[in-house]
Amino acid sequence: MAAPSHRRSLRGRRTLAVAAAVVAAGAGAGVFVMTANADAVDLYHRSLPAKDGWAAAGTGTTGGAKADSAHTYTVTSRAQLVKALGSASDTAPRVIKVKGTIDANTDDSGKKLTCADYAAGTGYSLSAYLKAYDPATYGRSELPSGTQEKARAAAQDKQAKNIVFKVPADTTIVGVPGTGAGITGGSLQVKGVDNVIIRNLAFSATEDCFPQWDPTDGDDGNWNSAYDAVTLRGATHVWADHNTFTDAPHLDRANPKYFGREYQIHDGALDITNGSDLVTVERNRFTDHDKTMLIGSSDKDSTGKLRVSLHHNVWKGIVQRAPLARIGQIHVYDNVYDTTTVDGYAPLYSIDSRAKAQVVAEDNYWTVPSGGKVAKLLSGDGTGSVAGSGNLVNGTATDLVAAYNAASSKKIKATVNWTPTLTAGLETSAKNLPAELATSTGAGVLK
Repeated sequence: MAAPSHRRSLRGRRTLAVAAAVVAAGAGAGVFVMTANADAVDLYHRSLPAKDGWAAAGTGTTGGAKADSAHTYTVTSRAQLVKALGSASDTAPRVIKVKGTIDANTDDSGKKLTCADYAAGTGYSLSAYLKAYDPATYGRSELPSGTQEKARAAAQDKQAKNIVFKVPADTTIVGVPGTGAGITGGSLQVKGVDNVIIRNLAFSATEDCFPQWDPTDGDDGNWNSAYDAVTLRGATHVWADHNTFTDAPHLDRANPKYFGREYQIHDGALDITNGSDLVTVERNRFTDHDKTMLIGSSDKDSTGKLRVSLHHNVWKGIVQRAPLARIGQIHVYDNVYDTTTVDGYAPLYSIDSRAKAQVVAEDNYWTVPSGGKVAKLLSGDGTGSVAGSGNLVNGTATDLVAAYNAASSKKIKATVNWTPTLTAGLETSAKNLPAELATSTGAGVLK
């Protein structure tokens, strides 16, 4: 990026003055929205502020802040996004400005692609798949194998090559304000790289055309899909800010059932797995989704990693995993959880601490409808911990762990082995969060 002028415009000086006043007042994370009205470079080349969650640790998270003009792109289509992301050999920092909504299920010319297009030439058909692996004849002891399972995998691979976008290190992807910026039907994959920023994007309709039947999953089997809207696998220093995640327009209640189980075409919204570390997720909106956020891919994921901060997010109309946390040190603060059933998405729990996860949950606000049970806001396997205070349920201070433990044989520990220090924006009272976050979270807020 070219060296900036030492002179500032009057507008710039006024913006800096306002930002300084806000910082002095201790408004913390609110600065992000206010200073976003500065010159465009401030939005597109912004770095994560100091002490703003785990992603601020060590070298911090700068994304594409150092991108030069040759690596600053404005994209409006899938093909342009693929080109902007570049190849593995091009390691220069980059900024990608997403203008409008990009449909991942299109070809390079912009033609709409359907599930039938991905299945073409593979030999897969849902009717043949259902006939081949009907538990009445195939049984329930083994995963599907054979001709139709190979065909399903081939069709799924064709879809993946089209809708999965691999994000390189030192990259910022940000939606252009006022354009309805987002990605529909796609999956951003941040795998094995460091220093990525994802901001101001609406993620919707990330759908797997070819879920796999697993008769061994649970007592009755399950249909399992691929593709999270955003997936972090072995990624470090990632900042996800002011994004919106939703299944819409195809909601789970429209899914059919096969073999007595829901044909689930959605996976995670934002999953953080395979030893990912130093992640801050803030001021996002999660709605109309089932398995929302997974931290740790299994009980054997990487010890000493999976350090994640979640703050000032809104979770409404989600069923579970807000988050499901394994192993790591996770700080959950100043979030709003509305456990009202929305669009058929009936909550099971909010936070699940398992596999010795060390969760600090403080100053969050839960809305629980009449008849809802506070004991069901948490979940665990008997090995996880949830510490913290200042959590409100319908405006009343509540000991979530005590409520859960009173109703469960698998107790959650109330002490952890660490103390959060990267807590920029921490508000010591959750009382006003529902009103505050109603207008300051999700895509479309930044200007």
